[in-house]
Amino acid sequence: MSGTAGHRYWMAAALQEARKGLYSAHPNPRVGCVIVKDGERIASGWHEYTGGLHAEVNAIDAAAIPAGADFYVTLEPCSHQGRTPPCVDALIAVEPRRVVVAVEDPNPQVGGRGLRLLREHGIEVVSGVLETQARELNRGFFKRMQQGLPFVSVKMASSLDGGTALANGASQWITGEPARRDVQFQRARASAILSSAQTVLDDDPALDVRLTSADLGQRREPRQPLRAIIDSRLRLDGSQRLFSSGGEVWIYTSNGDSPRRRDLESRGAQVIEVPRGETGSVSLEAALRDLAARGINEVHSECGPRLAGALVDCGLADQVLLYLAPHLLGSAARGVFDLGEITAMEQRRNCRIYDIRHIGEDLRLTLKFA
Repeated sequence: MSGTAGHRYWMAAALQEARKGLYSAHPNPRVGCVIVKDGERIASGWHEYTGGLHAEVNAIDAAAIPAGADFYVTLEPCSHQGRTPPCVDALIAVEPRRVVVAVEDPNPQVGGRGLRLLREHGIEVVSGVLETQARELNRGFFKRMQQGLPFVSVKMASSLDGGTALANGASQWITGEPARRDVQFQRARASAILSSAQTVLDDDPALDVRLTSADLGQRREPRQPLRAIIDSRLRLDGSQRLFSSGGEVWIYTSNGDSPRRRDLESRGAQVIEVPRGETGSVSLEAALRDLAARGINEVHSECGPRLAGALVDCGLADQVLLYLAPHLLGSAARGVFDLGEITAMEQRRNCRIYDIRHIGEDLRLTLKFA
C-alpha cells in the first residue's frame, strides 16, 4: 500500500494510538505515532500523560528504528523545550525518510516550526492527512490555542416531548442506566465539568467520574476533572456533596466579598471573581476564558435549562449531547433550554445533527453549532 491510500491507512493507525490518551493526556493534546518501514509497522506510541514522554519518543524507544523509516504523527512534532525535550530533535536523530503529519500544531510555540526544521534537514514532510479527524480528537486544544476558549459540550437529558423534569422538579431518572454510564465517559474525557449553583442546590450531584482504569482502557487511575460552578451570589456553603467527592472545585462568582467565601475556601474550593455579564449574573465568557487561560481544553456542562440556554444564547456552546428517553412527561414538565420567547422563525438557534446512536433504550444526539 503506497501513496495517498497508504498515508491514510497508517495515519488512521496513528489516530488509534492517540485515542489511548483520550482520558489521560489533559491538558496536553492526544497524540499518536506509528513508524513504518517497507510497508511494515515497526513501532508505535502515544502520549499518555502530562510530563510523560511524547508519542514520537515513546515510539522510537519501543524498537530499534532503522534509518529511512516513515513516521506517521497525528500532530506536528513539538520544537520547543517544555517538560520534555523537543520531539523534532529525536526524529531528526533517527534519520527518517519521511514524516507524515495529520495537522500542524496550533500552539504558537510550535506553529509550523517543527515541520520547517524537518525540511531543513532534508526530511520529506507531508501534512494534512486525516486532518479533520485529528482536529476533532483535540477539538478543545485547538479552540483554546486559537480562540482562548475551551470547547463546550452541553449535556441534557430529555423525554421525547422535551421535558427535563416534572413541574415539581423530580428528574431521576429520565434516562436508563446505559445512558447514565455513557455520561461517565463524557465526564472522563473532559478537562472540567461545568454546572450552576442552582443545579447543585437542587440535585446535590457529586459530578465526579466513577469509572475504573479498566473501564477506560488505560493504565493510570482515572483523573477527576475539575468542577467549575457558576455561583453569582455565593449561595453554596461547602456542605454539598461535590466538595467531598474528589477533584478540585472552582467557584465563579461576581460576589467575591461574601462571608460565604471563607466557608468555601475552608472546604478546599477556589473562589474566582469575574465581571458581571449583561444580565447581571457572572459573565460566562469571562469564566470560560479564565478556564482556558488555566489550561482547560474541554468543558462538559451538566446543568439546568437556564445555564444551558445561556451557553447556547451567548454562542459559547460548541455542541449539545442530548439524551432522548422513550417516554413523555407532559406539557407541565420543565424544558431543555431556557432561551426566552422566540417570536420569529429567523430567531431560531440552528445546529446540525452530527451523530445519532442508541445507548440502551435511549438515543444520544450529538448536535453541533456552526
